Amino acid sequence: MSATATTPSLSSSLSLSPTEKATLRTAAYGAVSLLAAADSTGRPGKIAAHGSMALNASTGPVGHVLAEKGKVHSLSGKSVAEIADKVLPALTEAVTLLAARDASAADDFRTTVELALATGTHARKGGATPVMTAMTTRITSAMTTK
Repeated sequence: MSATATTPSLSSSLSLSPTEKATLRTAAYGAVSLLAAADSTGRPGKIAAHGSMALNASTGPVGHVLAEKGKVHSLSGKSVAEIADKVLPALTEAVTLLAARDASAADDFRTTVELALATGTHARKGGATPVMTAMTTRITSAMTTK
């Protein structure tokens, strides 16, 4: 039996559209971008690089979607607030979308994003700033489905 037959991808097991996959990628990579933007006085590039590497190392169905080279919505903004206006709703939408199809996939997505944030924070000499800690709390809250 081939590995493909025994390990279904998220797209085959949950039937996500290209737009839904883009939402997941935007949410995950956006969370890392938002954390990096919150550390504008430190080394945001290092935070973004390490957080993104953690996302790229994810496994399972969520890892397959995050590894695709598909579309990611614009994550730029003139301020952290503009980036948050895009990313926080995308995080909520991604978790809600996954929870409606498979609760374990939603849990995996949350864990993956939280690991990427921890990895990005760990890359910062001196650890998280109070602003980064507050941003991590906002990101985590956005992934809590009601």
